[in-house]
Amino acid sequence: MSEDKVLATYFGENDDVKVEWKDEAEKDLFWFQDDLHCPNPLSPLYFDCNGWWGPTCEYMYRRFGAPIGSQWLGKRIGTYLYTAVVPPKTNPEQVQGLFNYYSTVMPIYAEKFYDVWKNEYIPEIKGYWEKILDFDFDNATIPEALIHMEDCLDMQERAFKIHWIINLAQFKASGDFVEYYNELIGEDDDEVGKINVSTDDRNWDSLRELWKMKEFIKGEPVLKALFEENPKEIIMEKLPELPEGKKFLEMLDAYRKEYGFHALYTHEYIYKTVYEDPTPILDTLKDYLKNDYDFSSHYDTCKKEQQEAISKMYAKIEDPEKLEKMRHLLHLCVQMAPITPDHHFYLDQGIFSHMRLMFLGIGRMYVKAGILDDPEDIFMLGYEDVRCAGVDPDYPAKEIVAKNRAEMEAAKKRHPREWYGTATHWQIYEEPYKSLWAYPQRFEAGQKEEKENAEISHTTLKGIPGYPGVYEGTARFITEPKDLDEVKKGEVLVCKMTNPAWVVCFSQIGALVTDTGGALSHPAVVSREFGIPCVVGTRRATQLIHTGDKVRVDGNTGTVEIIG
Repeated sequence: MSEDKVLATYFGENDDVKVEWKDEAEKDLFWFQDDLHCPNPLSPLYFDCNGWWGPTCEYMYRRFGAPIGSQWLGKRIGTYLYTAVVPPKTNPEQVQGLFNYYSTVMPIYAEKFYDVWKNEYIPEIKGYWEKILDFDFDNATIPEALIHMEDCLDMQERAFKIHWIINLAQFKASGDFVEYYNELIGEDDDEVGKINVSTDDRNWDSLRELWKMKEFIKGEPVLKALFEENPKEIIMEKLPELPEGKKFLEMLDAYRKEYGFHALYTHEYIYKTVYEDPTPILDTLKDYLKNDYDFSSHYDTCKKEQQEAISKMYAKIEDPEKLEKMRHLLHLCVQMAPITPDHHFYLDQGIFSHMRLMFLGIGRMYVKAGILDDPEDIFMLGYEDVRCAGVDPDYPAKEIVAKNRAEMEAAKKRHPREWYGTATHWQIYEEPYKSLWAYPQRFEAGQKEEKENAEISHTTLKGIPGYPGVYEGTARFITEPKDLDEVKKGEVLVCKMTNPAWVVCFSQIGALVTDTGGALSHPAVVSREFGIPCVVGTRRATQLIHTGDKVRVDGNTGTVEIIG
């Protein structure tokens, strides 16, 4: 790379949180908070096990050859996750050659890899699910369980190598289509968002199954009355006493086993999954009953809008050669679109939730041996702590748990800084993946506030349009997993980020506002599928908007107003 212009630096010298720098090279990187995946304080165990960053990202850069980075590192500052992309280390004469390599091989990935994903990778990943849980913790020794842990970590790493193969292939297919669309039709055309959606994936499958349960309840008068008149705790208590309740419990158990391997925050080990506790689903079903949610109408509308937008697009292209190229790019884009939600289902959600259950198995063994007080304490240990505590009777595991838990609880009260280190022109404006976190807009907004010492508006926020439309409604601020049950029909969901585990509430809300994310982030993509006005990347929505506030969301301009 040529000399990269430094735009700003901050090394934590005026921060309440102590930043420990390993060396000067680490300070030369741009460390931005990963509030898109991990908006909350991060457990020591999840961080040590590399989550989505680390070795698998290095593999991605190496495999695809694109000179857009060489490593993607993680750093835990004040218990929050910060990540940094290391610039490519390619020598200058190889840069163009690697771009040519990338441009040559990527269309092949886009053309062929959906079939590979379905026929090879999904069976492989489901095999990992089974192997992770197929261990007899009750009759094994602790050393045997620790060996199983190492095998599971190997499977997690392999799974996320697959993650990056299919993720980048999908990213290329979608990006090529949108780029050509903008070239022929224009960047201001909103119809492209209606085209670039998935209509055949595990998100839709899970919603369909929930709707079927709602329809079953609706058709059984006694069951319907139970749901309409009681909270979920009473419903769960009474269901086994009713003949139709037993049938419903069978449906609920089947849903739990097929779709329950997720938590509200996917990229962690500490959050309880629906597989472990399916009772939150009862609140969703209560709302579905109250509003008589119609899956078929919702799904058909999404497909109809997609087809209408495609027809409009074709009508605007007169040149036969350009039309043929557009048809091909559209085919690749739509074919690969299900990979966005499905890779979350099988990998981000599926692998991490299975790993959680594995670690809880070790946690139960440690409780039985007197090493820990609660199985959940396992997540407050680091990776090496888990290994040492299992074989050293004098290892201070409980003291480490108490210290780490106190640090995480204290961190919840802080609003973490957006970045540390060195912001360069390449990092902010050229490194492509950072757009998912709303850069460069996010950096520019922060710099403007600092430079002008601007007074922050407490009534209007500026973000990035996620999906067009204007909506006024009552805000519902969500930060804890338990709060998702409180979302009501027509409310404006306000949160730091979303992931596919939140999809059950998208059929209820009237609009969405997030702190983080860019135009291709999960909240923007799913809002398009559900036709919900959306503004992402506001940076401060969760600080300024409270549950009960009246807000106006303008997905056309990317603005959010607090109006009452």
